[in-house]
Amino acid sequence: MPAKTKPTPRSKSKSKSNATAKPRAKPAKPAKRAKPAAKRAKAAAKRVAKPAKRKAATAARPRVPKESRWVKLVGKHGVVLASAHGPVPTLTEAVAGEPIFGSWWAHPKGRSIFTALAELDDSEDIRCFKLIDHKVTFVHRRLWPALVCLARAGALADDQVASIQQEHMPTGEHRTMVTPLPEWVDDATDRAAVALTAAAARAQLGAWVAAEST
Repeated sequence: MPAKTKPTPRSKSKSKSNATAKPRAKPAKPAKRAKPAAKRAKAAAKRVAKPAKRKAATAARPRVPKESRWVKLVGKHGVVLASAHGPVPTLTEAVAGEPIFGSWWAHPKGRSIFTALAELDDSEDIRCFKLIDHKVTFVHRRLWPALVCLARAGALADDQVASIQQEHMPTGEHRTMVTPLPEWVDDATDRAAVALTAAAARAQLGAWVAAEST
């Protein structure tokens, strides 16, 4: 019998090469088409326009004015002289922080005094009269009924309770507009004045009223 021959072992080189072969790279994706210049410009404009609109809306909101320091001063004392010396505080000296001799406009804080006077003139809670010694005097709203009460009782002269509004000029001068009693008196002030007695009105305004009473 012929001798059996052993089968020739298969070469493993092919399988090894397949095992070590690197995976094929994925085909590259086609590049995106670039947007036309006009579209890019439009998109950029939109991005810029959005915050601009927000800013514009914020700027359009009305600002609520805060009560100034000098309006609070008159509110605290009730009656304050503009620049004259007397039995109540003086605004010009409160702003300057010291006594003023001569014209307040020449004082180093003259501009600040000008601003403070203008704030009081513009306040709806403050009225100006030539009240104490017929000098310019600021009176807070809470004491208007007392003034009206004493004026109706004949304790204060008509010119003392005529409301005056000053228009300040850059030179320090001013123009005065006069509104007589009762034209400036609102309904709430009128009702409160009717409810007051002359004695109560004097007590509210303070001791200086005795010297001013007619």
